Amino acid sequence: MFGFIAGVLTLAAGIIGFAFAREYTMRRLRFVDTTRSPAWPWIVGLLAAVVVAPLALLPLVTTATAAIFGIGTGLGTASGVKALRRGGS
Repeated sequence: MFGFIAGVLTLAAGIIGFAFAREYTMRRLRFVDTTRSPAWPWIVGLLAAVVVAPLALLPLVTTATAAIFGIGTGLGTASGVKALRRGGS
């Protein structure tokens, strides 16, 4: 049962990281030139994983959860930057 809950938590962390990073990039970082750098999603994803990594000490949160959160955040940032380049809102 704990494995299922941990899996759902990991999936939710990835989805929430993606959605938050995409929205934040499109709304708040719209006019920041550094955002358009190709390395920016990598930097954001790595920072997100490092910030969430200490939560792996909790019983239901694993290092995979932190990694998936970092990947989701990086992909969300990349998606937001791509939408900004296309001129999306």
